Amino acid sequence: MPEIPAYPVGLRLAGRRVLVLGGGTVVQRRLPALLAAGADILLISPATTPAVQAMAEAGELSWERRGYRPGDLEGAWYALVATDDAAVNEAASAEAEERRVWCVRSDDAGAATAWTPATAREDGVTVAVLTGTDPRRSAAIRDAVVERMRDGSLTAPAHRGRTAGVALVGGGPGDPDLITVRGRRLLTQADVVIADRLGPRDLLDELPPHVEVIDAAKIPYGRAMAQEAINEALIEHAKAGKAVVRLKGGDPYVFGRGMEEARALAEAGIPVTVVPGISSSISVPAAVGIPVTHRGVAHEFTVLSGHVAPDDPRSLVDWAAVARLRGTLVLLMAVERIGAIAAELIRHGRDADTPVAAVQEGTTTAQRRVDATLATVAARLTEEGIRPPAVIVIGDVVRVNPVDGGR
Repeated sequence: MPEIPAYPVGLRLAGRRVLVLGGGTVVQRRLPALLAAGADILLISPATTPAVQAMAEAGELSWERRGYRPGDLEGAWYALVATDDAAVNEAASAEAEERRVWCVRSDDAGAATAWTPATAREDGVTVAVLTGTDPRRSAAIRDAVVERMRDGSLTAPAHRGRTAGVALVGGGPGDPDLITVRGRRLLTQADVVIADRLGPRDLLDELPPHVEVIDAAKIPYGRAMAQEAINEALIEHAKAGKAVVRLKGGDPYVFGRGMEEARALAEAGIPVTVVPGISSSISVPAAVGIPVTHRGVAHEFTVLSGHVAPDDPRSLVDWAAVARLRGTLVLLMAVERIGAIAAELIRHGRDADTPVAAVQEGTTTAQRRVDATLATVAARLTEEGIRPPAVIVIGDVVRVNPVDGGR
C-alpha cells in the first residue's frame, strides 16, 4: 500500500503556546520560524546552544532549565520534541497524543503526529514542501521553487492588495547577480522601469514584454532640469496606477539622488519603497581584490564625490581634513578631476607616493584596473584611457593582496 500522505495545513500560532523540548541545533534551526509566526514559546531543556540562549535572554521565548516532566504539554497547541533522549521523546510524544496536541519529533518522524515542511517565505508567499520522511528532497524542491521566484522565472500576478507606487531600487555596481533579492523581485512585478545607465542593464532584457522600460537619460527635459523631469515621470506613471521601479546603480542614497526622488514622491502622495543596493564604493574595490579596510593597514574608509573640483565653490568636502586621514579614500565620479584632487591631497600633506588604483566598469565583463600613485595617477589614467564609470581607491590597502599574507 502506498504511504498515506500528510494533510497540509497552515497553523496560525500567534499568541498560542508552543512547547519545545530540547535546546540543540535542531531546535536552533526551527525556532526562527516559530518566532516569526508569533508563537508563545516555552522551551524546556537543561542546556541550550549559545544561539538559543541568546533568544531566551532577549525575551523572545521562555526557557526553563530542566528536563521534561509529565504535564508540560498542558495548554500547548503544538509541540516540538527534539531531545537527545529517546525515552523522553517517547514519553512527551505519548502525552501529546493523549492531549491531542500536534507533535513533531526530530528523532522519529514515523512516530510523530505532525511533520515540519521545508519552508521559505518569498514576496508574501510561504513555500512549504513535504516529501514524507525525505527532508533533503523537500529542501531541494523548496530551494528550486524559491530560486525561480527570486530570479523572476516563476511569477504569478497578485490579484489582491496590489497598490501602485514607486520603488527606488539600488541595482548594485553592474553585475546583474549583485542586485538584492528584493530588488530583483520588484523588477519582475513592475509595470514601468525608469533606469539609469549605471544600473544592471542585463536585467532589463529579462523583463516581460508588457513592461515599459524608460532610459532616464532620454526623458525629454524641456525647460526642466534632468532630475525634475525624472521626478515628474515617476509621479505621472504612479498616478496612472502603475507599479514603478526606479532602477539605479549602486545604492539609491549613495550619490544617487534617491532622497530627492523620495521627497518629490512623498509630496505628491505617492507610496515609496526604498531598496538598498550594494554600493560600488565597496564592491568594486573588492571585485579586484582591494579591501577598503584591513587590520593593521586601515581602520576607516571615507567615500567622497569627485563630481566637482576642490576649488569649485560648490564643493562641500574639507580636503585639508581628508588629506590628514590615515585610512582609505574611495572616490566616485572623480576620473575627470583626479589631477586636481590628487594635487590638493598632496598639498595638504598626503604622501605623493600613496598607492592609487582606478577600476573602470567594476564587476562587469569590461572591468579594468590601473595602478598608480597620487603623483602619477592623473597621467596614468590618461595614458590608459580610463573613463567613467570608475572607482578610485587611495591608500595602502591598494597593495594588500590575499597571496602574501597581507602586504
